[in-house]
Amino acid sequence: MKNKNGLLLTSAFTLLVMLASHESIAEQNQADKIQADKSINKSAVDKQSTITSKKSYRAVKKVPAMRNRVYAQLARAQRLADEGDKIEGFAVLAEVEDRLDSLNSYERAMLFNFYGFMYYANEDMTLAIDSFNKVVAETAIPDSLIISTLYSLAQLSMQQQDYKAALDYLTQWQTLNGKVLTSNQEMLFAQVYYQDKNFVNSLKHIEMAINLVEAKNKIPKENWLTLQRAAYYELKQPKQVTKVMEKLVRLFDKPQYWLQLSSMYGEIGEEDKQMAVMEAAYQAGYISKTSDILTLSQLYLFHGAPYKSAGVLNEAIEQGTIFADENNLSLLARAYLAAKEVNKAIVVLTRLSGIAQTGKHDALLAQTYLNTEQWQAAISSSKLALARFTQHEQSKAIIVKDIANMHLIQGMAHFNLKHFERSLSAFNNASKFVSTQKSALQWGKYVEREQQHYKVQLAMLN
Repeated sequence: MKNKNGLLLTSAFTLLVMLASHESIAEQNQADKIQADKSINKSAVDKQSTITSKKSYRAVKKVPAMRNRVYAQLARAQRLADEGDKIEGFAVLAEVEDRLDSLNSYERAMLFNFYGFMYYANEDMTLAIDSFNKVVAETAIPDSLIISTLYSLAQLSMQQQDYKAALDYLTQWQTLNGKVLTSNQEMLFAQVYYQDKNFVNSLKHIEMAINLVEAKNKIPKENWLTLQRAAYYELKQPKQVTKVMEKLVRLFDKPQYWLQLSSMYGEIGEEDKQMAVMEAAYQAGYISKTSDILTLSQLYLFHGAPYKSAGVLNEAIEQGTIFADENNLSLLARAYLAAKEVNKAIVVLTRLSGIAQTGKHDALLAQTYLNTEQWQAAISSSKLALARFTQHEQSKAIIVKDIANMHLIQGMAHFNLKHFERSLSAFNNASKFVSTQKSALQWGKYVEREQQHYKVQLAMLN
């Protein structure tokens, strides 16, 4: 809507200027004619013939004057439009169009220009474009009207997603205009090229626009930088995308830019910066989505900060930001274990055992109990894991190593409880698996020796 209002104001302004100045056009034409004659005489001795010829052509261009009766009707149509009476405004224009053959080129152009303005205000883009095309089809009209109309046609074509037509209008406009492009005009070219998937040329114009405003110590518009980022992304240049993201963070400091910058650092392999930016975003209160919190927790864990990983995740779970499902609790348990917060890890693993009955969490719990010398608890958890593994035969091939480890854990736990026969039985089971065979056999021999020593000690005591 903002762009539309801009076009309406441009069209209305152009029309007002043309209507208000129609009486002086004839006089100006005569002055231009005299100036043209001077230019032509000068060209005879001027070596820059091409430039002089172009100036002469523009100068000798004759624009007919608008007659008062036509001016009065167009002014009336404009007044009606300004008052909101579109129907009557169109009716007045139709009256003028009925005498189209009697109108001169300038009058026809102004009629079609106002039609275009009215159609655009009425959101009829097709007829607006058709009307403005009729304007530029007239030859004996001021260059300023052609230039402004071509620019409007380019904008309208953009709105209609006809990017090739927009580029054609812009090229004609630039050729006729003959001036250095402003930053906004550079960006219009950039947008057209981007939509036409010509990303290289799009970037060229974006960079020109940014350089123009930065040369004046001004900040480029935010949407210019986001278009630049998109173009680099389409060209598969992640390092350039990252540089633009750094600029967006520095200039506009929006939550999404921080998160996107962190993601880009990860994509280009700068994981340390990825975590630092993510952490800064978290401390600034920019992280609230489940996916972002999980990403931060995983980054902390990956970079050797498991305590922070667990802290972020546990806080989110307690606040209800993250649902306490199997995956999230599993990540929390791993973070606690890595941080050597064993008791907290056991609480989470016990909770997981009640949620998911696949046995894998019971297996980790058994290992944790064994590491903390809670022998009986280790035995209980390993038995539960084995029972649950048996219930899930379809995944047995995947968890063979876990099954073997549970027998090994049982053997160690029973040994420490002086349950030698049970220990030997467990190690015998473990020796049947390739992954634990060597350890199980070694443990078996050791247990047998210790069992004999234990029997000797008992005999001596008795």
